[in-house]
Amino acid sequence: QVQLVESGGGLVQAGGSLRLSCAASRRTFTSYAMGWFRQAPGKERECVAAITWSGGYTYYADSVKGRFTISRDNAKNTMYLQMNSLKPEDTAVYYCAATVTRKLIHQLQLRTEYDYWGQGTQVTVSS
Repeated sequence: QVQLVESGGGLVQAGGSLRLSCAASRRTFTSYAMGWFRQAPGKERECVAAITWSGGYTYYADSVKGRFTISRDNAKNTMYLQMNSLKPEDTAVYYCAATVTRKLIHQLQLRTEYDYWGQGTQVTVSS
């Protein structure tokens, strides 16, 4: 079993920045492809970014390209999401997710491809 714990959410004004972190409980973190998803009230959970186990390939939703950056530090069993130029429409609960099976980068945007999920962290962007 893998536990994922997100942190770093909060309230920020439009145009501001936040950095989310996702800490994994197991040292086999390096084997996992990871993703960040978000879910706003009344909307489906969507992938905003994903990263392969090595960090060599990344995926970004069109809505966050150029503003968000996903990264990982395998030595610290931690994944990050740097969010810049935040907009009110970025307001959501953000979840990190991990998959223990090998995936192609285009598969990582699908929530059904993940095996483990964190509890979520709220991000609120005020206008």
